[in-house]
Amino acid sequence: MRRRWYYFKRMLQADRLFVVQMIGNIIGMIQYAGRWIVLAVVCVAALYLGRGLCAGAWKDFYENYAVRIADDVVRGFLPAWKEDEGTAFYLEIRKNGSRRTKEYEEIFGIENENGVLRAEWIADREQNQGVYGDDRRKNAWGSGNADENVQDRAKTESSEEWGNSGKSGTGENGSSQNEKTTLAGLLAAGTFNTGNSGIILEKLNDYDYLMKKFYNVHPTTTAGRDLMRAENFLAADLSIEKNADIPQILIYHTHSQETYADYPENSEADVIHLGECLAKLLREKGYNVYHDESVYDYRNGKLDRSAAYTYALDGISGLLQKYPSIEVVLDVHRDGVSDGTRLVTEIDGTETAKIMFFNGTSMSPDGPIEYLPNPNLKENLAFSFQMQLLAAGKYPGLTRKIYLKGLRYNEHVRARSALIEVGAQTNTYAEAKAAMVPLADLLDQVLTGE
Repeated sequence: MRRRWYYFKRMLQADRLFVVQMIGNIIGMIQYAGRWIVLAVVCVAALYLGRGLCAGAWKDFYENYAVRIADDVVRGFLPAWKEDEGTAFYLEIRKNGSRRTKEYEEIFGIENENGVLRAEWIADREQNQGVYGDDRRKNAWGSGNADENVQDRAKTESSEEWGNSGKSGTGENGSSQNEKTTLAGLLAAGTFNTGNSGIILEKLNDYDYLMKKFYNVHPTTTAGRDLMRAENFLAADLSIEKNADIPQILIYHTHSQETYADYPENSEADVIHLGECLAKLLREKGYNVYHDESVYDYRNGKLDRSAAYTYALDGISGLLQKYPSIEVVLDVHRDGVSDGTRLVTEIDGTETAKIMFFNGTSMSPDGPIEYLPNPNLKENLAFSFQMQLLAAGKYPGLTRKIYLKGLRYNEHVRARSALIEVGAQTNTYAEAKAAMVPLADLLDQVLTGE
């Protein structure tokens, strides 16, 4: 009897210990989860407060950082969006080693199965990378000293690497180019006006200042000191001779089905009609513009962007082969943002959609993506930067920061290639159309060198 009572007490003690441990574990889990819940509530509250109170510097932070961060988090962990090409790229490396296929050039990558791959990929990048890119690689243009003299460096750069670099010569497709006045010349002469943009010209050669003031860098890429040099961007001569008799500028739309807030009530509220508006403005300035209205993102009666960039490359490659005189290629889009975000400014008293230049760098955090070569990358970057700097002086508030992302986006087809996001789905077509006037002016200034 005593033995039975002894074992019964031991059993009760063991059960009690088990219950106590279980309660402790549950409390610990609740405490751990509570921290993340509190953090999430704080983040959400900050975003909503920012939307209501943003002004000045806070508005700049909210539009260019907070919304982007939240957007990237959602896109990374909600499979239905299918836009996480960073995960797709990492998965491809893990599955096939160095073999990388063309299908991952698309904006819309494979479905993120469980979020673990993205977490691994980002953790690996953060362990080895700096804020803006890998500074460990050898600097292709020197030591990276921001205080080096611009003119001395420009003299050492070959015209083969950076095009004409402000010198007379022969441009693409054998077209003759006269000597032009580059932005670098305007800066040196002190005739460039930054208006009230707040840009300090003397600090453009400071890498950290340049990246903070002009760029947003997506985690799928790197933007190191060897590549991101304002003096090189400014020295590049991107001018062409106007000729209304032969096609010079190609405008097309990888995502032709993108529309604005007043669609379908306004049947013209889409990027194709917007592209035609830009084409007309450029024709009025003396350029011959070919507007490709082909549909690359709609297949079998439904929206399909899984291979839109591949289809678009096939389409525009055929056009460039047919019209080799084309020297400028513009892919016109509209962005997608949260419903509470309004990308609008006022230009000459008119409500105008903000625009954003978008560069694919053909680089992962580990360096160049071999299967996506872009021999025109430096010129592409110079093209967007020159327009961005001109906009800062002449149309402050018109442009958002230049967005850098890791793939190619067909910008390799010409040196003067640009992907341009005009407003977002929350803008009206009238606001987007109003942005075409200053955009056409910026393009004309860069392409004439005046």
